[in-house]
Amino acid sequence: MIRIEELTFRFGAGPPVLRGLSLEVRRGEILGVLGPNGCGKSTLLRLMRGALVPEAGRVRLDGRPVHRYRRRELARWIAVVPQATATPFPYTAWEFVAMGRFARAPGIGGPRRGDRAAVDRALAMTDTLHLARRPVTRLSGGELQRVVLARALAQETPILLLDEATSHLDIRHRLGIAELLVRLHREEDRTIVHVTHDFDLAAAISDRLLLLSPGGEPLAVGTPWEVLRPERIQEAFSVAVRVEPDPVTGRPRVLPVLPARGPVAEGSP
Repeated sequence: MIRIEELTFRFGAGPPVLRGLSLEVRRGEILGVLGPNGCGKSTLLRLMRGALVPEAGRVRLDGRPVHRYRRRELARWIAVVPQATATPFPYTAWEFVAMGRFARAPGIGGPRRGDRAAVDRALAMTDTLHLARRPVTRLSGGELQRVVLARALAQETPILLLDEATSHLDIRHRLGIAELLVRLHREEDRTIVHVTHDFDLAAAISDRLLLLSPGGEPLAVGTPWEVLRPERIQEAFSVAVRVEPDPVTGRPRVLPVLPARGPVAEGSP
């Protein structure tokens, strides 16, 4: 569905942010993108959606170069949940989510019945329906993040790109969003690419992982067990870890190797 061929990108005269990346994002898969700060993860998502033009290589969407799509046409293919969203105007959460319907709007008039149903459904899926009338300028960081995800879901696209979509959420909503992504993948055959720093979340929900080096080069692409190896994590993050199977799911869990402090006394708080 998305094919990346020998991709290299740099900002201005600086060093390459990404270099030599080739990857095919398969239709209907969940791909997790991991790597240290500054390795080009967010830049990769921007290249995938045509917001940046590569220095070398190309990105193809359904066989066509992504930069050849018109904005409205691309918005029918790809919805994006960015790392940060500016909300300078006090739109209600419902109005904000309804903006995700612009690619399907006829161009005149207000929202149609189908648009309203899509907005209500997206708010319900992200547990934000109770926030529908609240101005987005009065939402907490976690509430806003879920409303931004709802806007992306309201677009009803086959592809979702998420940049640290759970970073501001408490554990209940983080798990809820993870379950939602898996459900979208299974029930609606959505293709999902998500950038995260959470190894365990990535391993739990992803079909495949991409691990980038500090210099923006691909270190590994494969299943969670193929990618999350201690030596590869050491190379990417310069930290020692243990990797062991989750006792419930059997998927890999990454545990940092910390200095020994001795056993915790029984009954300690």
